[in-house]
Amino acid sequence: MSAEAADREAATSSRPCTPPQTSWFEFLLEEALLEQHLQKPSPDPPPVQLIVQFLEQASKPSVNEQNQVQPPPDNKRNRILKLLALKVAAHLKWDLDVLEKSLSVPVLNMLLNELLCISKVPPGTKHVDVDLSSLPPTTAMAILLYNRWAIRTIVQSSFPVKQVKPGPPQLNVMNQMQQEKELTENILKVLKEQAADSILVLEGALKLNKDLYVHTIRTLDLLAMEPGMVNGETESSTAGLKISAEEIQCQVCYDLGAIYFQQGSTNPAVHENAKEKFFKTKELIAKNGSSSLHFTIDEERLAGYCQACGVLTSSSDDASQQATPYSQIHSCMKSGNYQDLVKIFLEDNLALSLPVQFRQSVLRELFQKAQQGNDALDEVCFKVCVCNTVCDVLQGQTIDIQFCQLFLKPSKEKIDFLLEVCSRSINLENASEALKRKMAAFLKNLCLGLEDLQLVFMISSHELFIKLLKDDERKLLIDQMRKRSPRINLCTKPVTSFYDIPASASVNIGQLEHQLILSVDPWRIRQILIELHGMTSERQFWTISNKWEVPNVYGNVILGIKDNLTRDLVYILMAKGLHCCAIKDFVHAKQLFAACLELVTEFSPKLRQVMLNEMLLLDIYTHEAGAGASGERPPSDLISRVRGYLEMRVPDIPLRQVIAEECVAFLLNWCENEYLTMQVPLPLVQTNPYVKLGQLLAATCKELPGPKESRRTAKDLWEVVVQICSVSNQHKRGNDGRVSLIKHRESTLGIMYRFHGSTIFFSLQEPLVLTTILSLFVKLHNVREDIVNDIAAEHISIWPSSIPNLQSVDFEAVAVTVKELVSYALTINANNHFWLIIQADIYFATNQYSAALHYYLQAGAVCSDFFNKMVPPDVYTDQVIKRMIKCCSLLNCHTQVAILCQFLREVDYKTAFKALQEQNSHDAMDSYYEYIWDVTILEYLTYLHHKRGETDKRQIAIKAIGQTELNASNPEEVLQLAAQRRKKKFLQAMAKLYF
Repeated sequence: MSAEAADREAATSSRPCTPPQTSWFEFLLEEALLEQHLQKPSPDPPPVQLIVQFLEQASKPSVNEQNQVQPPPDNKRNRILKLLALKVAAHLKWDLDVLEKSLSVPVLNMLLNELLCISKVPPGTKHVDVDLSSLPPTTAMAILLYNRWAIRTIVQSSFPVKQVKPGPPQLNVMNQMQQEKELTENILKVLKEQAADSILVLEGALKLNKDLYVHTIRTLDLLAMEPGMVNGETESSTAGLKISAEEIQCQVCYDLGAIYFQQGSTNPAVHENAKEKFFKTKELIAKNGSSSLHFTIDEERLAGYCQACGVLTSSSDDASQQATPYSQIHSCMKSGNYQDLVKIFLEDNLALSLPVQFRQSVLRELFQKAQQGNDALDEVCFKVCVCNTVCDVLQGQTIDIQFCQLFLKPSKEKIDFLLEVCSRSINLENASEALKRKMAAFLKNLCLGLEDLQLVFMISSHELFIKLLKDDERKLLIDQMRKRSPRINLCTKPVTSFYDIPASASVNIGQLEHQLILSVDPWRIRQILIELHGMTSERQFWTISNKWEVPNVYGNVILGIKDNLTRDLVYILMAKGLHCCAIKDFVHAKQLFAACLELVTEFSPKLRQVMLNEMLLLDIYTHEAGAGASGERPPSDLISRVRGYLEMRVPDIPLRQVIAEECVAFLLNWCENEYLTMQVPLPLVQTNPYVKLGQLLAATCKELPGPKESRRTAKDLWEVVVQICSVSNQHKRGNDGRVSLIKHRESTLGIMYRFHGSTIFFSLQEPLVLTTILSLFVKLHNVREDIVNDIAAEHISIWPSSIPNLQSVDFEAVAVTVKELVSYALTINANNHFWLIIQADIYFATNQYSAALHYYLQAGAVCSDFFNKMVPPDVYTDQVIKRMIKCCSLLNCHTQVAILCQFLREVDYKTAFKALQEQNSHDAMDSYYEYIWDVTILEYLTYLHHKRGETDKRQIAIKAIGQTELNASNPEEVLQLAAQRRKKKFLQAMAKLYF
């Protein structure tokens, strides 16, 4: 028995046994009425419930004479009833959407099984084994209808069903409902078992490239006739209602897509199949038009399916699907990128493209993950909830209870984010008045719900709040907040509301001053100062924090402003901007400086120029920390502004020394040598010492590759630096020994302005310029009469070798400068081997031998790929090797001394033998013998260990001598290769020891 026949038997055998309710005469009358109704030109379809009545009558079991229940007899009456049911379905053009809405699963199962029977589907065979192309068109169409319905029923059963509220309990009704429920479950079980076969049948139907026909009332009548009267018309290809191949493919693709999508919940790979079918359906609808289909497709549901498939499948060639907010949200949830998730919700608050239900579902999923122990999601839940709440407010929805719960304990961070969301969710220029009133009411109610005055002030002083509420509305709100009754916490003793404290003016001033100290928002600073000056006119609010520092050259001008409010505002904006610039918060610094510039432009040309100068310095810092760090040249506009500042001749403008330093350093760093040496105005060179210094540095760097006789500028630069470092100069020395151009003030953390006073030299970043000035100070350090160990440096030969007045130079300050310059240079490029050698020489000169070895080895490592290549001879000169030997000797690493003696151009056997005679060695001794390639040293070791009776060590030395690659008869290339390999291994072992 086939599965379809089993369904029919289950459907008929489970029907309750009830007596006939209509006589044969009444039945014939109903048939006549149906025929009359179907032949009417009225567009109204017959009631679908007729199908239920006809099938119920036809499926009623009979009772024999022994009162035994028998299956429904296959008599003429029941055949006509089934035929009538089929005619009603045919009149509806077998539209499954209409039939499924009105008929239960058992009734529709019975109807389609009757269709299979009347269409002469071979009994006892599975549909998957039947070749559809060989069947009559109506038979193939009947099989397609049944399998489409099977798939659709499985999909529909996976959706949640809203429970119908039951009426008064009636026993017979309840029994009938229970029987129908059990019957439905049995049929669904069979359909799910056959789901794979049904899918194969429908996939096979997609390969049919021909039109099919579905039964009409006429073809059903022909089938009901006697076999001799049919004349084979129903077997022809033109009988019935024609369904085009495109329409068949469209319906089948849609149904297959739905089942594949449903299966994707357990097998994500199937989503690709669903996506293919849905997009194919979409193409067919676009090609043929939805109106031409005999079977309608819910295009909104299809669009939802397509969008969901685009989210659940990752396709590199489908960029449009990936760009949708749904796909982005799905990707963020899957990867845990919650920062971008919040950003998407925030941006959608303006676009309002995401449905409210979808937003709530995402929030519910986040809450579930947070409740499972992921505490990091608490903040994400709050931010998404705030975005949803503001979206609800703008759409006129009520505020969700979750938002109220999350705001039980408000904080500054929560208020800040809420205000940011509100500001970014409404475009005040284009928003309607109704939208503005909704947002204003929300913020107003939020203020009324808060008890902390500081948090209330954050909202009431925000720009959005000021723009949305009029002055009288804000005053009324403040009065309401002050007059409201105190709130009582029943769990603790009553606490008086903050707003009801009498004589609270001083408290309010203190709160506002605290806000003033913390804020970096220029607009909020202005609002706070306006409120403070409205409360008292006796205070100078620029003095409330001793951390606010403005250079004296600016302070005298700012404090000369007569209006107290303007003076406070300019001073505080300037101080906070300088502080932000010092801590590299360039974004806030630019906002503060821009606000200050706008303010002073109205009344003071002098302060306007001051602010332009400070903004120039800020732009230099911003470029050096941003694009400049990656090597990108500054824009030409910035270079022009730097030149303009240096050439500026505006009288009585207070100038800061650091701006001139940074401008000159900026030009040197970006190799504007042509301008500094050829184009800079002569009066500027004569009056500005930093421009003069920059010009000499640029000229010296240009002439470095040239002959010695062309280095006149190097001598001029030498004389300028010597003059700077002379004690007789007017510059005072600091406590650390550095002259004024190397001055440094202690920096303090917190809100205080941080001074990082430095010379022009400590702003240089161009390697050649930095190397030039570094070699100059090294040479100046080396000309001391009492110097024992010279420091090596690149290009050191271009500087003079003597100073006429040696006693006038503060060599202590020079030594400090050399140390700080090389330390600064290594922060610019830690892999410059010449700078590393200088650092090592400094440590060597100060008897820090372990540190000196570290930097000597590091210098060799960076220029030889960690000693895998030969170290260049200009890096490991004989002087460097000798200093490394001395470091090892003073660290009692005598075997290392002997090995390093081989590195010299002429092997120092005397030092090597003396080192090997030392018995108190702190290194690995005999384990280093494998690194010795000089046979003379190895023979001496053999003799030494034999003399001492050290047999084991003597054998190690003999083994080292016995290596064939050290045979003196070998070619020179082989000997050099052996030496190079041992050098490499030894230096790598040393590096691991000292790094």
